[in-house]
Amino acid sequence: MSDAIAVLAEYGADAAYEAGLRAQVRQIIAQSFSPPPDLTVSEWADEYRVLSPEASSEPGKWSTARVEPSRGIMDAFADPDIEIVTCMVAAQTVKTEVINNVAGYHVHLDPCPMLILQPTLQMAEAYSKDRLAPMIRDTPELSAKLGNAARDSEDTILHKKYSGGHITMAGANSPASLASRPIRILLCDEVDRYEASAGKEGDPVSLAIERTTTFWNRKIALVSTPTIKGASRIESSYEESDQRRFFVPCPKCGHMQHLQWKQVRWPDDKPLEARYHCEYMDSETGELCDHAWSEAERLKAISRGVWIATRPEVKGHAGFHLNRIASPWRALGEMARDFVLVRKHPERLKTWVNTRLAETWEERGERANPDSIYGRREEYDAAVVLPFGVGTITASVDIQDDRAEIEWCGWGADDESWSLDYQVHYGVPNTPGFWEVIDSALLRTFQHPAGVEMRVEASCIDSGGHFTQHVYNFVRTRMARRVYAIKGIGGPGRPIWPVKGTVNKAKNVTIFVLGVDQAKDMHYKRLEIKEPGPGYCHFPLAEHYDKKYFDGLTGEKAVLKTDKKGFTVKEWHKVQQRNEPLDLRVYNIAARLSLGLNMERRLMALRVAAANAMNAAPKPITVVEETVQAAPHAFPGRRRVRSRGVER
Repeated sequence: MSDAIAVLAEYGADAAYEAGLRAQVRQIIAQSFSPPPDLTVSEWADEYRVLSPEASSEPGKWSTARVEPSRGIMDAFADPDIEIVTCMVAAQTVKTEVINNVAGYHVHLDPCPMLILQPTLQMAEAYSKDRLAPMIRDTPELSAKLGNAARDSEDTILHKKYSGGHITMAGANSPASLASRPIRILLCDEVDRYEASAGKEGDPVSLAIERTTTFWNRKIALVSTPTIKGASRIESSYEESDQRRFFVPCPKCGHMQHLQWKQVRWPDDKPLEARYHCEYMDSETGELCDHAWSEAERLKAISRGVWIATRPEVKGHAGFHLNRIASPWRALGEMARDFVLVRKHPERLKTWVNTRLAETWEERGERANPDSIYGRREEYDAAVVLPFGVGTITASVDIQDDRAEIEWCGWGADDESWSLDYQVHYGVPNTPGFWEVIDSALLRTFQHPAGVEMRVEASCIDSGGHFTQHVYNFVRTRMARRVYAIKGIGGPGRPIWPVKGTVNKAKNVTIFVLGVDQAKDMHYKRLEIKEPGPGYCHFPLAEHYDKKYFDGLTGEKAVLKTDKKGFTVKEWHKVQQRNEPLDLRVYNIAARLSLGLNMERRLMALRVAAANAMNAAPKPITVVEETVQAAPHAFPGRRRVRSRGVER
């Protein structure tokens, strides 16, 4: 650096510029050799941090004691023996404020270059505006350092300079933001939501870590709620760590234990009265403590908790796992109530496990047993009358070179479904008569027991085969009937039904791109449901619903594989030659999601129509010899009365 100054002096550099450069050199030397701050991160937060009203339910001065589990996590960043910090934690517990406090600590007491990495650039901007900016504004020590950033031409929403360092916010989906500036403190938030690769550059976490290699005192943090077992970044990192858990004492026996969902119990149908039960068993007598903690006792136990490494032999990598049972923000009964509400919904239960228990979701039964589903078929004939629970109808069409396969599906409360009919129409898709048959099929109506004729409200037609243009021609004039041209795309994270369609201006048509992997996940989870109710799939005793149909309905299985970059990915592989029933069910799921339908209101209207129809029916004539016969598929409560040859 002194050589650089000498060169500037030799060539007549401006005196003010030279003085500024000398000041920078002195600052760098001072930072390099100065002792670390006396305060830990939690002590700094207790002393200086102020919570903002728009970012906290309890604005005002920060208190680590209010959320005791955060203490050990924050202080790991001040431990010189720890280089990597992994936090696999429940949503809405401690993770965002931990990141904020670590950033604030370094801005104030230990200036250095920092990078806060979010899943996307949009999320990075939102974090900067909604979390970082209010913290800077309301914490005086930070506003003194960063408060003038808006007047600095080099500062932006995603880049904040201060004396001795900067905070950069970036998106894991942006290669450019991961390929500049050396970083000493790397804070990666929600890593399980990152794309597998930042463009074509590779793993975004690895790219970001590369930027820390020049710092001997670097800190790398990976923070997230987990997702799928075997494909979760945060779980993989936690398993490599010293695996710390938050242990709390039982209020009665004092036994230290980390809080587990299996110890939470409640009286039948009263989840709000849930209590945590001590796990301790006396090894000599076999006697259980089983003390049921009151809510006050649970909160007191949390306040006395400590982090204990379950793999202390691992050095330099601190891993923290924390579920919402250890959170003071929500009562245990509310968590139990939420569980009761989602336990019969596989998709919602998965989210609950990830966000409340901070555990990965293990995919099971990726190929349901076709024989067991075949064996549970039911006696109903939708061609005569619909099952009463149906509130809307969708259809799906799969176009092959010599035929079209069509399935109609009825949907009820909580996406309970009824397969209504399955037909195969043979013909060549480039002939007008072929599409007349398809049009007639999609205009088909069904009789509801409430006396209402129901039509198909949304239809999906696959446009990915050899007759794409013919599909486009067909749907172009039928969009008002919600007849959609769709194309299925695999890959994680893609929504089943897109936010909006993709407009092909050249073809004058809108195509809807489906996330078929997500739909298959949903479909297989629903097939696992054993009892009628939310998500359950009903199938009729009908000609087309034979064993061949159910083989096709379960015609693929999910396989976890490691890709070329070392990531675990899920791939769907055929286990049957023909899988049209599976494809059609995926398209019907998408068609159902396309409908912004208030199902509860729809079903209520059908119940009212049914009641009105019953009240308007004429009373039967009373005769001595009256024969009552049950009408096949009649709405329960109605009957046919034969009297003297007259049916009423």
